[in-house]
Amino acid sequence: MTLSSRYHISEEMLARALEVIPLGSQTFSKSKTQFPFGVSPFFITRGLGSHVWDADGNKYIDFINANASITLGYNDPDVTAAVRAQLEEGTIFSLPHPIEIQVAEKIVEMVPCAEKVRFGKNGSDATAGAIRIARAYTQRDHVAVCGYHGWQDWYIGSTARNKGVPKSTQELTHTFIYNDIQSLQNILKQWPNQVAAVIMEPMNTSEPEDAFLHKAAELTRQNGAVFIFDETITGFRFANGGAQEYFGVIPDLATFGKGLSNGYPVSVVAGKADIMKLMEDVFFSFTFGGETLSLAAALATMTKLQKYPVIDTMKTQGEKILAALGGMLKKYGLSHYISLSGHPNWSFLNIKDASPYKLMEIKTLFLQEMFLSGMLTYGTHNLSYSHNDDDITSLLDAYNHVLYIIKDAVENKNMNIVLKCKPLEPLFKIR
Repeated sequence: MTLSSRYHISEEMLARALEVIPLGSQTFSKSKTQFPFGVSPFFITRGLGSHVWDADGNKYIDFINANASITLGYNDPDVTAAVRAQLEEGTIFSLPHPIEIQVAEKIVEMVPCAEKVRFGKNGSDATAGAIRIARAYTQRDHVAVCGYHGWQDWYIGSTARNKGVPKSTQELTHTFIYNDIQSLQNILKQWPNQVAAVIMEPMNTSEPEDAFLHKAAELTRQNGAVFIFDETITGFRFANGGAQEYFGVIPDLATFGKGLSNGYPVSVVAGKADIMKLMEDVFFSFTFGGETLSLAAALATMTKLQKYPVIDTMKTQGEKILAALGGMLKKYGLSHYISLSGHPNWSFLNIKDASPYKLMEIKTLFLQEMFLSGMLTYGTHNLSYSHNDDDITSLLDAYNHVLYIIKDAVENKNMNIVLKCKPLEPLFKIR
């Protein structure tokens, strides 16, 4: 079987999708820009536990997990049961449903900064809402950002993907560097008494160093701005109360999504009551903000997080991956261009250029061989509670095989022989 025939239904579906859907996907990171044509699946038809099946029927252990949205596992029985029960009552109504109160109370119970809560559907809804009320609270316009915060104008205008964003909006957002407190200080000095909020991912690829998070919080408040953690990924993944519980740094506001509901579309803005009260005046309103199936999923997910060692189990499995994979990189002498970073529950394989090859050529070979080995990944290990020891063993066996292929291709300069497709192109990158 050729690689193309392995994915021929996926490729046919992609061609069909491109006729009616720009990029053939609703999400940039799930599109053809991220998966090399000819050696990749493009459509998944179902998932169960730690496994997914593509349109051609190929089975994978999934370490992408819907961009870290799946924390318990696909089709978790408790979450599915809760959603089915709620479906019998209805999904949306002309007045709020009581489950809105239950979920808000559960978040207040679990999240240190949460005194009041509002719901959105995507992480971008939540971060945009947090910025809007921070601006209303401070009567300021400028924002300092660190990390990725969604597609809305206020943030994406500060990135290379800023087409369509007014210049005046772009000029209000300023990027600082993680673990570089001086870079944040410089923004606050350049725009004195004008920065409404400092919003950051509390961690992505790097651990905070030299009390960076504490210093960022203190500096923000000294300058009269609102300190916001974007916990869209770290929330309900690093600890039940998020990275703020894990690192012991409590923000004024925080945003959540993804793992909150094990893959159902709901997000959250939560924080201090005096700031959140502005939600009564600031317009943050959605017809489907109180959609009950996602809220039922969120309640079931959070309840399970409290009942079972979900976070600790993910961390244990993630630590196994990092330890064994680190050993392989040394064994094969690849550490000078392949490295590891991140938290065990959300870790990264980082690839750099290795002469004569660019990182995207090496990454394309990596993806080609990992997919063929039955691993769905794009270089991250987004763990779920369903990843068991057999899954970890299979992943490490795949790495052992694939890293050898990469080493041979680079050292013997035979990439053109082993790579069965055109390399991916360098694209928009935040982390």
